[in-house]
Amino acid sequence: MTETSHVPPLPDHLSVDPRSPHHVAAVFEHDIGVRFNGKDRNDVEEYCISEGWIKVPAGRALDRKGQPLLIKLKGRVEVFYR
Repeated sequence: MTETSHVPPLPDHLSVDPRSPHHVAAVFEHDIGVRFNGKDRNDVEEYCISEGWIKVPAGRALDRKGQPLLIKLKGRVEVFYR
């Protein structure tokens, strides 16, 4: 069993991209779940709880740097540790 005392609190704004200022490496050591409008999502690249949005890849499209193009979806965002 894992202890929850060593789990860092989940930030309001978090990004998967390590180049982003909203990337927190300590959080990604644990498995994170994102529920958007009542449905679990596995493809979330970035989220903001207070503003109520997530960013997900737009199909297979890539930008000129080879990163996936992201679209912003607005709704109710819940984040939790699995």
